[in-house]
Amino acid sequence: MSSLQSSREDFRSGFIALIGRPNVGKSTLVNKLVGKKVAITSPIAQTTRNRLRVILTTPKAQIIFVDAPGIHKPHHLLGERLVQSSKNLIGEVDSILLMFEGCKPPGRGDAFIVQLLAQQSIPVLIALNKWDLVSKDQAQNRLNEYRNLIEQHIWPIYCCSAVNGEGCEILTKNIINFLPFGPCLYPSNITSDQSEEIFLSELIREQVLLNTREEIPHSVAVSIDRIEEMPIKNKSSNIKRTAILATIFVEKKSQKSILIGKGGSMLKIIGKGARSQMKKIMNVPIYLELFVKVLPNWRSRSARLSELGYKAK
Repeated sequence: MSSLQSSREDFRSGFIALIGRPNVGKSTLVNKLVGKKVAITSPIAQTTRNRLRVILTTPKAQIIFVDAPGIHKPHHLLGERLVQSSKNLIGEVDSILLMFEGCKPPGRGDAFIVQLLAQQSIPVLIALNKWDLVSKDQAQNRLNEYRNLIEQHIWPIYCCSAVNGEGCEILTKNIINFLPFGPCLYPSNITSDQSEEIFLSELIREQVLLNTREEIPHSVAVSIDRIEEMPIKNKSSNIKRTAILATIFVEKKSQKSILIGKGGSMLKIIGKGARSQMKKIMNVPIYLELFVKVLPNWRSRSARLSELGYKAK
């Protein structure tokens, strides 16, 4: 996009926060809207832990989506910080995209978020995600249930599917109308403000979420220790590979044993999956070495949370 286009008087730009309960598909939706993988996804609730700005630039606007942790009842200090981060975000953006899991009836958690947003004077749009899972016979009743949930609030509702893209184009067009007039806030070729270290650590954590069960996914944090370009041996070309050393933190010795697996089998699966994603996204050969370390009760210790990047906001 040329600077001339982004400086037009009718060009819009601004920040829109994705707010909702855990596992409503916020990260999957931003990946679909931007057309590439910028946020990790998994069927595990509370996948998103860090605020992530995802930038979509069109000929008419630049939308900065802020993907935040799901709002839930926290059970430890980490959860408290994640929820507070999402609540604080509400007052820092131009509009809100309130997301619901449209394939299910609204619950108490949804009602809590509606009440929270009702106390703010900020424009709100609603996305009923996972609409591809709603049958034609259920659709009207489900839509009425969510209309009753928001009661007197004049918040437009859009049905969409982050998986197959249904309704996403219409949603994007209407989000643009909720943004203020203004120039591009980021270069038009940028799709995320996430640092390389955080993105790589998230790709590793994603594989933990996808391959482990019970308490393991929620007890894991990942730190990138080193990133270095290395020449490929016995190659006549100038191609280099990126070497990445990372540490996976857990809270208990038993969790470490599960994560490593018999003969290192689980850690190999996690490493192989993460390396494949890194290679696909970075388009370079990847060498990945993973270590596992026990940090007792790190999710409930303020100093540990800060060291791992989960600071109070």
